[in-house]
Amino acid sequence: MKFPLKKPSKKQRQRRIPGVHIKVQDGRFHILGMNAWYSYWREPYHLLLTIPWFGFLALIASSYIATNALFALAYLAGGDCIENAKHGSFLDAFFFSVQTLASIGYGAMYPKTIYANIIVTIEAMMGLVGIAVMTGLAFARFSRPSARVVFSSVATIAPYEGVPTLIFRTANQRRNQILEAQMRVYLIRDEVTLEGQFIRRIYDLQLLRNQSPSFTLTWVAMHSIDESSPLYGMTAESMIQTNTTIVISLSGIDETVSQVVHARHDYTADEILWNNRFVDIIHHTSEGHRYIDYNHFHDVLPLD
Repeated sequence: MKFPLKKPSKKQRQRRIPGVHIKVQDGRFHILGMNAWYSYWREPYHLLLTIPWFGFLALIASSYIATNALFALAYLAGGDCIENAKHGSFLDAFFFSVQTLASIGYGAMYPKTIYANIIVTIEAMMGLVGIAVMTGLAFARFSRPSARVVFSSVATIAPYEGVPTLIFRTANQRRNQILEAQMRVYLIRDEVTLEGQFIRRIYDLQLLRNQSPSFTLTWVAMHSIDESSPLYGMTAESMIQTNTTIVISLSGIDETVSQVVHARHDYTADEILWNNRFVDIIHHTSEGHRYIDYNHFHDVLPLD
């Protein structure tokens, strides 16, 4: 049974979300323009938080110069309204605007008409608001927490306690403590429903341990592939055919800044090695101490 298509109204057409382009490269789905600073041109706050520092400083400088130039033209429009300034001098009006906007007030130049005092009042108010906004944006950029967490370049599937197990490891590069660390793992793959509809389905993968009171050095994550696992019965070939991706999301409280930090990583089917195990990186010294050798953090060995 066919239903006639209803033409969207003008209001509905205005609310449409622009198309999103996705490409598959090396087994990964890439959304073009995602997290790129230039994609936030309609959202000034996000744009100013994501634009590179050089662009941020250049934008502040250009805005500052443009604002003072506009106020300089406003002063010139009032005629001879600034004491000790050359009549019709744009530079004198510009630098008087700089002194007013920054609340410097050297006293060499000052307004001498009602018109000039009104412009000074407006500029002083804009200066207070502008300094507060720029200071807040700079602080927000500096204070954004980030996690220096590294994940192994590959994941492995190998027997552990007699059960096939998905294994990968991660390490805290900052060498401080990430308190109440939590790790969640998802499996994403292509599927076709009974109705023949293509979907990209997400499954939760249960870890043997998905929490850590203090993530300081390394963390080996394991998922048992038993009958209840979405990976049960899959092979390396079927993972490639279904564009299977393992996505890891790690979060916790950075002890240094007492803020929540996040880290994300994903493994494609080509980065999941079957019947391999990771090289042991924990060693013992002759004095009875232990040390971790990160030089072999990403290395694996094939099983016999």
